[in-house]
Amino acid sequence: MNLSILTMPELRKLQDQVQHELNSREREDLNKAREQIMAIAQHAGIPLKQLILDGLHPRTGKVAVRYRHPDNATEQWTGRGRQPLWVKRWVESGKSIDLLRV
Repeated sequence: MNLSILTMPELRKLQDQVQHELNSREREDLNKAREQIMAIAQHAGIPLKQLILDGLHPRTGKVAVRYRHPDNATEQWTGRGRQPLWVKRWVESGKSIDLLRV
């Protein structure tokens, strides 16, 4: 389609038609996706409400704190991952990490 031969009113009309078609297809795609999700949830025996709410508020699976600074209780570490700077400094000062264990 050669758009350069269209007048401004024709281009605007075409633009409106394209936007209308895009909106229509987007609604269709959303409806299809919704139907597929509902079918999967039903097949799995999961209530849709539970599926949605669990997705909004996933279980965190928090790991318990294993180390805490004796002078500043806000400085905590689970023992996983990299040692925080305060733990490194503690150990580098010659103190045992076991003294931080909760």
